[in-house]
Amino acid sequence: MKDDETCEVLVVDKAKVNHAREELEKVDIEKMAEFYKAFSDTTRLQIIMALTVEELCVCDLATVAGVSISAVSHQLRYLRNLSVVHKRKTGRKVYYSLRDEHISTILNTVKEHLDET
Repeated sequence: MKDDETCEVLVVDKAKVNHAREELEKVDIEKMAEFYKAFSDTTRLQIIMALTVEELCVCDLATVAGVSISAVSHQLRYLRNLSVVHKRKTGRKVYYSLRDEHISTILNTVKEHLDET
């Protein structure tokens, strides 16, 4: 049975392998993998997507995501630790927003990619 996913000839291009390894050494792969975990949970993704629209408080985010305030707080703590969201306290309310525009860019790129497939 022929496998269309692999090469038919096992030959390693050392120059390309060395170049790829050099580029990988410039990146903290573990940190990147941890960052991408932020998008791997549907509740977290709903929270992040809602925050691309506007700044929201915990109660609003719980309503949007359809989960408890406790569950949202737990996810927000996780997202804060990954530097995905930023919190701002005003009186007795805590508002959350995306840490920077890079998060929106990542999500919009993924949306465009999925729209094309």
